[in-house]
Amino acid sequence: MSDEKVYNFMGIAKPALALSVIMIIVSIVSIATRGLSFGLDFTGGTLVEVEYSKAPQINDVRHQLEAHKYENFVVQKFGSDTSILVRLQQEHSESIGTEVVSALSADGAQVSLSRSEFVGSQVGEELREQGGLGLLLALGVIMLYIAFRFQFKFSIGAVLALVHDVIITVGMFSLFQWDFDLNVLAAVLAVIGYSLNDTIVVSDRVRENFRRLREETPIGIINISLTQTLSRTIVTGLTTLLVLVALFLFGGPALKGFSTALIIGIVIGTYSSVYVASNLLLIMNISKEDLMIPVKEGVELDDRP
Repeated sequence: MSDEKVYNFMGIAKPALALSVIMIIVSIVSIATRGLSFGLDFTGGTLVEVEYSKAPQINDVRHQLEAHKYENFVVQKFGSDTSILVRLQQEHSESIGTEVVSALSADGAQVSLSRSEFVGSQVGEELREQGGLGLLLALGVIMLYIAFRFQFKFSIGAVLALVHDVIITVGMFSLFQWDFDLNVLAAVLAVIGYSLNDTIVVSDRVRENFRRLREETPIGIINISLTQTLSRTIVTGLTTLLVLVALFLFGGPALKGFSTALIIGIVIGTYSSVYVASNLLLIMNISKEDLMIPVKEGVELDDRP
C-alpha cells in the first residue's frame, strides 16, 4: 500500500461511535414508547377473496376501497390475474364480504365473492415470537461461525454490528410508524446477511494485513484494510441500492415496506462494517498476537513462512 493513498477512516472513529450510540438510543426509546405499527400478518384481520370477470388494475381496486372509507388494507393478486385478495384490519362479520364486493363493483365491474374469513391475532403472536427467535438464532450461529473462522474479538464486533443494524432499521419503522409485516421481517433478515457479508470481507482483509504488515499499528492496518475493500464496498452497495430503489418506486405498496427496510439496512449495514465492527476491534485492543498462526509442535519459529 506504500504507493497508494490510504484513507484515514479511523480518524473519525469517536464521532462515528457517538453517532451510532445516538441512533441506537433513539431507536430503542421509540420502540419502547411508540412500538411498531404491525401489519395484518401480526395483528390478524379479515381476508376477502373476490373474482373479477376481467383482470383489474391493482391501483384501481385500492382507490375504490379508499373511496368507500376503508383503511389499513392490503390488496394483492391471488393466483390468477382476475382473483384479488383484500386483507382488512378489522373484525370479521357476515356482511363484510358482500360490502367489499359492493364497493368494488360500484363502477360497473363484474365482481363475485369467493371467500371471506377471519385470521385471529393468535397467529400474529406466534409469528412475532418465531420471528424474534429466528433473529436471535441467526445472530448466535453467526457469532460461532466468525469466532471459529477468525477470532473471538471479530465475532463480538460482527454480532454487535449486526445488532446495531437491526435495532436502527426496526427503530426507523417505529419512529415513522411504517407498517411492519412479514415482508419487512424478511427484509431485516436479509439485512443481516448483507451486512455480515460486508463485515466478513473487511475482517478477512484485516486478518491478512495483521499477519503481513508487521510494522504497522492496529489503526494503520484497519485503515489500509478498509481502503483496500472500499471499491468493492461502493460497487456492491450502489448496485444493490439501484435495484431496491427501482422496487421502491415501481414495485407497488406490497413491496414498499420490504424495499424501504432493505434500503435503510444496506446503508446502515455498510456504515457499520466500516465504523462499528472495525471500531470495536480497536476498543477490544486487537493485536498481532491475537491473529498469529499457532506454531505446530516440532516446527521451529524460523521455519514458518
